[in-house]
Amino acid sequence: MVRRAAGGTGVKGARRPEVRLPPLDPYDGSELEPDGDYDGLEFQEADFAGQDGGGARFMDCALRGCALDETRLHHARVLDSVLTGIRGVGTDLAESTLRDVELVDARLGGVQLHGSVLERVLIRGGKIDYLNLRRARLKDVVFEGCVLVEPDFGGARLERVEFVDCVLKGADLSAATLVDVDLRRAAELEIARGVDRLAGAVISPSQLLDLAPVLAAEMGVRVEALGQE
Repeated sequence: MVRRAAGGTGVKGARRPEVRLPPLDPYDGSELEPDGDYDGLEFQEADFAGQDGGGARFMDCALRGCALDETRLHHARVLDSVLTGIRGVGTDLAESTLRDVELVDARLGGVQLHGSVLERVLIRGGKIDYLNLRRARLKDVVFEGCVLVEPDFGGARLERVEFVDCVLKGADLSAATLVDVDLRRAAELEIARGVDRLAGAVISPSQLLDLAPVLAAEMGVRVEALGQE
């Protein structure tokens, strides 16, 4: 059952990250290394296209304007870091951990985050096409002022997740589990699959009306005007 927006819904808000970076050292410009350890570094306009940083750890880092096209960061850990203006297609962050991270004004396509863990993450601004979060675990995550085109949350668990002034186009919630997910402030909400998984989410009355045709179709209800055959 979808919970409608009303006073006293009791939905728990997400805890946002509070990233306070220490003084950073500039990155030396070398290629990423598998299982590399990057601590207290600033990556400015670095081009990591096609590089392999699988299993790497980024702690107290800032990545600004970096290119991540086809970059392999499988099993990476990004902790207490800020990523601003990063761009790329086909970035592989599958089964990675993002904790206390701010992702700002990203331009990404086909990002692989399936099986990943996101905790206290703020994704603000920018546009992400075909975001793959299948079987991922999201806890205390805020999507704010961004555009998500066909995001895939299939089989994922979302707990205390908020969508604020965020556009969701063609979202896939198949087999997802939602707990305290607040969709009321989404600028646009379009669910392509898995509308039956909205139990555990809170939506606004206007969103309920917008979703009515999809909900009716899911329930097998025919909606016809009088006199229509």
